[in-house]
Amino acid sequence: MPEPHLPWLQPGDAFPDAVWGDGDPIPGLVAAGGALDVDSLRRAYAQGIFPWFNEDQPILWWSPSPRMVLQVADFRLHRSLQKHLQKFVTNPNCALRIDTDFDAVIDRCARTPRKGQPGTWIVPAMVQAYGALHRSGLAHSVEVWVDGELAAGLYCVALGQAVFGESMFTDHTDGSKVALAALVALCRAQGVVLVDCQQQTGHMASLGAAPISRPAFLEHLARATAQPPLQWEFSPLYWQHILPRSRHD
Repeated sequence: MPEPHLPWLQPGDAFPDAVWGDGDPIPGLVAAGGALDVDSLRRAYAQGIFPWFNEDQPILWWSPSPRMVLQVADFRLHRSLQKHLQKFVTNPNCALRIDTDFDAVIDRCARTPRKGQPGTWIVPAMVQAYGALHRSGLAHSVEVWVDGELAAGLYCVALGQAVFGESMFTDHTDGSKVALAALVALCRAQGVVLVDCQQQTGHMASLGAAPISRPAFLEHLARATAQPPLQWEFSPLYWQHILPRSRHD
C-alpha cells in the first residue's frame, strides 16, 4: 500500500483530523500550507493543531502525541522560586501585567533562541500572525515588569478555558518562571485545569508538566473550548493560589 501524502492546504481549507499526524514520515506532522490568518489559527487550535516551521519552510501544522501539558494543580513551586515570588509580590517596583505590551513580548521571545538551538521558530510571519490573533482577543501576554522595564514574559493562545502556552523570555533570574507562576495563578483562580505545553521539554517537566495521550488532550479541548472566555486581568489576590497565604497577606 503506498504511503499517504502529506495534506497540502490552500488558504481557508479545513484541517485534516489530528490523528493524521500519527503516520509517516514525521510523527505529529498533520499538514502543510494554508495560511496564518486569525480564522485558520482559531480553527487549528480548536482541533489541537498548531503551526511550527522555520523561515525556509512552508507553514507546517502539528499535533504531537503524546501531548505535553501542565496540569495547573501539579505546578511545582520550588523553594528558590517561592522565595523569589515572595520578594516580587511585596516589591513596589515590581509589577505583573497582562496584555500591556504583547508586541514587545513576542518580539523578545523571537529574539531568544531556545537552549541548544541557533535560531528561533518565531519567524516574522508568526510574529505578524500572533499579533493579529492578540488584537482579535485570542492571544495574550503575561508580563513581568521591574523598575518600569519589561523584564520577562510569556505569550499564549486562549479559546474559552483552553490555554495554549507558546513561548517565554527573561532578562532576570527566574523571570519567566514568575510569568508562568502568574499564568498558573490566573488559571487556578478561573477554573482552568491545564495549560498546553505542546512538546516535551526538560524545563517544563521540572515545573510539573507531563505528557498525556492525544485522545485525552482532545477530550479536554472539547470541554474547555465550549466554556466562556477567561478574564485576562491579573488581581494581586491571585497570588494566594500559588503562595502560602500567611506569607503575603
